[in-house]
Amino acid sequence: MGYNISQQYRQEYTSSYIDQTIYSETLDEHRKVFIRLPKTYDQNKQYPLIIRSDGNFNLKRWDESLHSLSEQQLAEDAILVSIPNQFWQDTRNRDLVPPYARKDVNIEARPVTERNPEIFGKADLFLAFIEKELLPHIENQFNINQNRILSGFSAGGSFVLYTLVNKPELFTGYFAFSPAAWYDDSVVVKNFSEQLANTSGRPLFLYLSLGAKENDIITGSFEGLLAALNTKAPENLHWQSSYSADAGHVENPYISVPKALKAYDNFVESLKN
Repeated sequence: MGYNISQQYRQEYTSSYIDQTIYSETLDEHRKVFIRLPKTYDQNKQYPLIIRSDGNFNLKRWDESLHSLSEQQLAEDAILVSIPNQFWQDTRNRDLVPPYARKDVNIEARPVTERNPEIFGKADLFLAFIEKELLPHIENQFNINQNRILSGFSAGGSFVLYTLVNKPELFTGYFAFSPAAWYDDSVVVKNFSEQLANTSGRPLFLYLSLGAKENDIITGSFEGLLAALNTKAPENLHWQSSYSADAGHVENPYISVPKALKAYDNFVESLKN
């Protein structure tokens, strides 16, 4: 039994990169991060930074995509900082669900009588951890340029959307793969639509994707996000969307990673012209 627990810990809560543990005063807990550096990392060179939730998911795919695209000169290699879900703790929804949706996610609209603060997600606290603790921690160790991306899948995708409209200045690129925007009768879509004007200002980039075989509920909310962008996105918010053919929910981010990275690189290059 002990061996099995040890194996699971190594599989889910360690990486082959630089593993560091940070104490977060905001969350009042220790959080681990996996830091992946480019294979030709030079401490005197500035690099883009990618922060991603779902840290123990698809890490190898990100590494391979960044290295391959860099070798082909299709995208700049980057420092990748992945935040894994807590080991043996049910904190994923707590961290990633926006503070206006129930963390015990539900398709139906939230009854107005249900408003105990404990039922809502704590994405605002998780975002504060990233902004006030994680980013300074990384900046103190590594030479980071201004090209910064936040990426998330499913619940992590809803967190990306929440961050974009609440703290658009933190990142220049936002990747939301199969975003869970259907919570509480698509309250994420409604909130995103209402707050899109907050993103006006400097150029920003958003990449959204969905598996073509995902269910009707997540597909409907995804289409709601696209409708909001088509009608309300300010001119400075550059965005792209894609459907991954023959892909379901789990397969979509695997397909989307290199597409999003190339699209973001094209966005960065366009700003130079």
